[in-house]
Amino acid sequence: MSTQMQNEVSIASRILGAAGLDDYIWGHASMRDPDGRGAWLKRAGIGLSEVAPDDVHLVSPDGRVIEGSGEPHIEYPIHTELLAARDDIGAVVHIHPPYAIALAASGVPLRAFGHAGSLFTPPDLPRFDLTSDLIRSAELGASLAEALGDRNAAFLVNHGIVTVGVDLPTAVFTAMLLEEACRQQALTATFGGRPTWTPDAEAAEKRDRIYSPLAVHNVWGYLGRKLASEVDA
Repeated sequence: MSTQMQNEVSIASRILGAAGLDDYIWGHASMRDPDGRGAWLKRAGIGLSEVAPDDVHLVSPDGRVIEGSGEPHIEYPIHTELLAARDDIGAVVHIHPPYAIALAASGVPLRAFGHAGSLFTPPDLPRFDLTSDLIRSAELGASLAEALGDRNAAFLVNHGIVTVGVDLPTAVFTAMLLEEACRQQALTATFGGRPTWTPDAEAAEKRDRIYSPLAVHNVWGYLGRKLASEVDA
């Protein structure tokens, strides 16, 4: 079982890295331990793009490495506290994508300028602004979970984003789409004019139609094949 979890987190991490969503050695993806012991995530000190299965370890809610080796990320409470707060979450992603950080800092609401935005709005995404510092305690992690509520993503203002899902494919693809939605909004602003975005009711309909669980897992298969082809090239 541990090998399977390590493989899945390794692949998820490298998919995020291949998408340009790494930040040197920071950022992490995790999945829930099926026995309730904590979260499987990469060790500290390496980038998302280079995570191998042996770089993934199991971290307990109090920060102990139960299986595997290496130092845990100081922000492990993001993962352990979100998993503790919501039974429907099977995986968590925390990264620092530039367009999402910029949009959150601007205070401008996220709009559905393209399909990607419809996964998140309406209503606007929650913004966690208690601190822009690292989420390094259970108390801060619990506060982030409270800010996230029942949503699939939240902005950590002046810091990054967090996304969640029933599994790693969903949490990872959600992170990729959030950065894409923010990038589309930034590009729209460069043209000036009178920007339009998808009406709220239509955005909600598109959300379910375009980003069904089957579609998300088909995308995951595509991303895995693409990652494998790049490794073989």
